[in-house]
Amino acid sequence: MSEEKPAREPIVEDARIDALEERLKAAREREDQRNRPQVKGVDANYRSGNRVLADLLGGIFGGVVIGLSIDYFAGTSPWGLLVMLFIGIIVAFRNIIRTANIKPDDPSS
Repeated sequence: MSEEKPAREPIVEDARIDALEERLKAAREREDQRNRPQVKGVDANYRSGNRVLADLLGGIFGGVVIGLSIDYFAGTSPWGLLVMLFIGIIVAFRNIIRTANIKPDDPSS
């Protein structure tokens, strides 16, 4: 072909570009580290929610079982079930309110 030089010479690598790429890489790594979730394991709010659910279901289920037992042995159907279900719900709500009023140990969580 021809022995003429091309109109544009290829650009040689610039040390400033390499330094900029290194700084961008370091900044991305720091940002990824900063945005990574810090919580390991189960969150305290998740445990608290499970406890409230267990108190509510336990109170209702306990009231039903005790009420059905009273109805079966005393023959007072359905009053034993209704009374004990009502008492179970009251006990469950009392436990939930008591749990909600406890201050957390660590204020940052």
